[in-house]
Amino acid sequence: MEFDAVVRRRRMVRNYDPDRPVPSEIVDRLLEYAIRAPSAGFSQGWAFLVLTTAEDRALFWASTTPPDAPDNPWLAGMSRAPLIVVPHSNREIYLDRYAAPDKGWADRDENRWPVPYWHIDAGFASLLMLLGAVDAGVGACFFGIPPESTATYRGAFGVPAVYTPIGALTVGYPAPDRRSPSLRRGRRTVDQVVHRGRWRAAAS
Repeated sequence: MEFDAVVRRRRMVRNYDPDRPVPSEIVDRLLEYAIRAPSAGFSQGWAFLVLTTAEDRALFWASTTPPDAPDNPWLAGMSRAPLIVVPHSNREIYLDRYAAPDKGWADRDENRWPVPYWHIDAGFASLLMLLGAVDAGVGACFFGIPPESTATYRGAFGVPAVYTPIGALTVGYPAPDRRSPSLRRGRRTVDQVVHRGRWRAAAS
């Protein structure tokens, strides 16, 4: 598929066919795309938890869904996904990398970083998987893990404290679902968000 078509067809899929597993070659391809993402200092401070069995996926939803959360169509559709990938970032790898002789930040001071690139780079890797899913003919959705569920999630899967889940991706063959109501807001145009040469105060 042409790259332009991949970008334009990408959307968050929230309902999946539970009877169509994602072929292992597609799973491997998405993970290969993920590790091709850019990373500051080539730190590559990411890790990915891949959940394919029904038991592991059920444990994921049980550990990340607040116990008092009401049943809802979003959760019903998302939990049908045959594949879940959880990307993680590791701040320590970046602080260590930039304390290396060729970088020279020997004090490992996090305040030197303008933004937490460890999260950004894991986000880059996630986007490559989202685009790769479109190219492979499957659907995907990136979503957040509630902060109050992070500890339960870590305990359920033995995730070390140095790794932070930045979200999760469901992947699978799309089933009919309704478009997100948020899309009614419309896509902002290039002219609305781009400032050429100087910031335009009138932009909104």
